[in-house]
Amino acid sequence: MERGSEGPFKRLAREVAKFGAVGVVGTVVNFAVSNLLWHLTSLQAVRANVIATIVAIACNYIGFRYFTYRDRDKSARTKELTLFLAFSLVGLVIENGILFAAIYGFGWDSSLQRNVFKVLGIGIATLFRFWSYRSWVFKALPAEDEEEEAEAPVAESFLKPQPQPEPLPRPKQHVS
Repeated sequence: MERGSEGPFKRLAREVAKFGAVGVVGTVVNFAVSNLLWHLTSLQAVRANVIATIVAIACNYIGFRYFTYRDRDKSARTKELTLFLAFSLVGLVIENGILFAAIYGFGWDSSLQRNVFKVLGIGIATLFRFWSYRSWVFKALPAEDEEEEAEAPVAESFLKPQPQPEPLPRPKQHVS
């Protein structure tokens, strides 16, 4: 089955599944690094979590670029990476802002409480990241379906090369 022949819901479901698979790997990396830093270093909880989030962002970029969105436009990698990092930074602020509020605003600083609020922060940040990555970072290439070409605006149709009609045969001339 060709990619263009499946419906939009199937494509979205496949994209969500791939995004989720990369996200699960990134989440495991995020939790592993943060919990290691929390238990093996004297770093403050939010600082350790910021480091863990940055490591997970690096893992996620590789997964998104080469797995989830491998069929997307690759022509402007610098712009893509810049946008990815900008939107990831917003996600980092969301995730760590929630953890910061839990620890410093409410005093919820046990290992269990940190992890619960980390889950909450990752969940909210993930929704933002999914929307921003698919909308702004990993843009879809234009579809090459004939249906979409038929729907092209009339004003653009004159830009396409038009087939030239075959010349009419010339009548035979009699020489006398």
